[in-house]
Order: sequence, then C-alpha cells, then structure tokens
Amino acid sequence: MSSPGIRRGRLLAIYAVAALAAILVVIALSLWASQQVGTQEAVSDARSTTQVLAATTMAEIPNGLLTGDPAAIAAIDAVVRSSVLRPDIARVKIWRGDGTILYSDEQRLIGTAYPLGAEEQQVLQYGGIEAEPSDLTKPENQYEQEVGRMLEVYLPVATEDRTRLLFEVYYRGDALTDASRRIWTRFAPIIIGGLLLLALLELPLAWWLVNRAKRDEAEKQELLQSAVDASEAERHRIASDLHDGVVQDLTGVSYALVATAGRLRAEGSGAAESVDEAATHTRTAVSALRSLLIEIYPPNLRDAGLAAALDGLLAGPRSRGLTATLAADPDTRLPEETEALIYRAAQEALRNVVTHSQATRVDIALVESERTVTLTVADDGRGLAGGDWRAPASGHAGLRLLADLAARDGGSLTVDDGTLSGVVLTLEVAR
Repeated sequence: MSSPGIRRGRLLAIYAVAALAAILVVIALSLWASQQVGTQEAVSDARSTTQVLAATTMAEIPNGLLTGDPAAIAAIDAVVRSSVLRPDIARVKIWRGDGTILYSDEQRLIGTAYPLGAEEQQVLQYGGIEAEPSDLTKPENQYEQEVGRMLEVYLPVATEDRTRLLFEVYYRGDALTDASRRIWTRFAPIIIGGLLLLALLELPLAWWLVNRAKRDEAEKQELLQSAVDASEAERHRIASDLHDGVVQDLTGVSYALVATAGRLRAEGSGAAESVDEAATHTRTAVSALRSLLIEIYPPNLRDAGLAAALDGLLAGPRSRGLTATLAADPDTRLPEETEALIYRAAQEALRNVVTHSQATRVDIALVESERTVTLTVADDGRGLAGGDWRAPASGHAGLRLLADLAARDGGSLTVDDGTLSGVVLTLEVAR
C-alpha cells in the first residue's frame, strides 16, 4: 500500500498538471484572441492608410490615364513609387469600370482586363471602402502569388474630368501577423503572470484540501475498522452463547435420548425406535449448529491454518449437494489480518453461491506469489444476471464491505461473470 506522503505528492502533481493545462488553454485562447484582434486592427489600419493615400496621392489623376497615355502612366507611376509603395504594400492597381487595369506598378498588368466582382462594382458605383483577403488564384493576381497571403483594400477615385476609377492597394499578410504579435507581447506578461500568481496563491489551498481529504480517508478507515471489529465481537458473542448454551443442551439431550432408547430397547418397548430416531435428529441439529458456528465465527486461523479453515467452509456447500474443491498449500502462513480478510472473502462468496447462484460446483484456489496472494472462488451458477455487486440491495453489502477492506490494505476485490458460466470472485492482497 502506498504511503500517505506518496499519495499526497501524487495529488499535488495532479493539481500542478491541471493548473499547467489551464494556463496552456488560456494562452492558446489568448493567442487566438490576439490574432483576431490583431487582424481587425490591421484591417482597420489598412483601410485608414488607403483612404489617406487616395486623398493625398490620387487627388489629381490625369485624363490621359483613361486612354493609356504613356505620360499619364509615367506620372502616376512616379507618385506611386515615391509615396505609395513601401515594405508592407506589395501592389497597387487602378481599374476602370469595365475591368481594365489602367495602371499597376507591375507593368505587365497595364492594359489587361478582368471582370470586376460585385463588391468592387458596388464600391465603384456608390462609394465607400472595402477590405478583403486576396484570392491569389484569380488571373489578375498571377504576379502576386509569390508574395503569399495579402489583404486588398479598394475605394473609388476620380480623374480630372470626374470619371470614377477603382484604386486598389495590396497589403502583405505580414502586417496582420505583426499586429497580432504586438497585441500578444503587450498583454502576454499580464495574462501569464496573473495565471501563475493565481496558481501559486491556490497552492496552499490545494495543500489544505489534500490534507483534509487524507484526514477524511483516515476517519473513514477508522470507522470501517470499528464496524468490522464490532461485527467480529458480536459474532463471537453469538457463537459463544450458542456453543455454551443451546449446543451443549442439545448435546446433552441427544445423549439422554440415546440412553433412553437403549433402556427401552432392553425392555422390548416399541417406543425405542422413535426415541432413537429423535436422538438421530438431535445429533443432526447439533452438527448443523456447529457448522453454523464456524460460519458465524471462524476457528483460530493461526492454530488451524488458512487452508484447513477454507476447507472447513466447504463443508456447508458439500452438505447441500454441491461439488466443492480446494487448491491451497496447507503450509500457507500469512499475517493475521490478511488471513482473516481471505477467510471472510471466501465465506461471503460461498454464502452467495449457496443462496443465490443455483450452482452445482464451486472451486476455491489460493495462489501465492512473491508479493501477493490471490484467492479465487468460481462457481458454475447463473452468473451476475445483470446485477451490480458494487450497488447491493439492502442487507447484501458483504462484498462491498470486503472490497473496502481490501482497498484499505492496498488490495483489490473483483466479481465477474465466468468464462463459460457462473461467477468468479477474485481477491488480491499483498503478502
């Protein structure tokens, strides 16, 4: 059985693991929230930046851009390269309403035409500003694929003669990542530090709860032992009263009846046979009472030996017609408490076999190993029949009590259906 110090350390380790798991979950959620907030912040910044760029650099777009005038294209290109393009901006495009790209810092796109989407058409017609992730699979974005993830922001601008065009700026995805990282690094020390501080503050409480649980467990074990001791004392009192009273009286009656039957038989009386039959019934009753006494209170296991005591338990099933076998080393010697627990387990198992199982055979085996002793009681009866021995009906809590006693000593008790039929009770305890 593990020591209290080891169990206390295990519980505190569980608390530490749970606290660490909670911290990791909060960190993961914080990272996700930072990413979402960072994305929103980056999109908002991109929209504001695009509005400023459109107002300052695209305030006067020459009419020649509409006809592809090289001078007009060169003028716009000079403004874009000097005032618009920067590390976070990967591409700039100016569109006509029919989908023709009138200008781009990527010269190969100038003059090409691609259909504008519904959102672009709506912004071009009614105004406003929109931002959305770039679809790099579109043909108009063929030269941006090597850039990777991008955010495109577009809004309407006008030429000198008030012809509306669509001004589109492509921002690198790094801007979104950088914004998330800034937010995370700003709040991470507060979040992680607060969680660690909370975990440290709760550590004394966890320690107190563990000690309280240990005290409750110790009290439970003391109550369990008290119940067992009280039961043993009561069994001993009942057995003593029966042995010294009723059994002795009935034994005397049987002797008296035998003597009376002998006198009557010598006198030639016909009543001798009836008296002799009464003596036989009395002796049978005495034998039954003595078997009952053994069940109520076991013999001294230290004197008779565990194997002999277990064999004595099989007398009851055998008297009821069951085939009963025992496989155990007659020289087995174990600590007194261990022998008592094994005896009680076998006694309870046999009582259930006789009372409930409708079995024709029961086998007991006691197997010793270097560290443990295993008792098995197997019958060929009707099995558990869907019942649960851990939740017994009122008055049938013997197995549950034995399981608690076994657990107290670091052992285990299991009751399962047999491979073919019946029930197999297995008790394993430390030597």
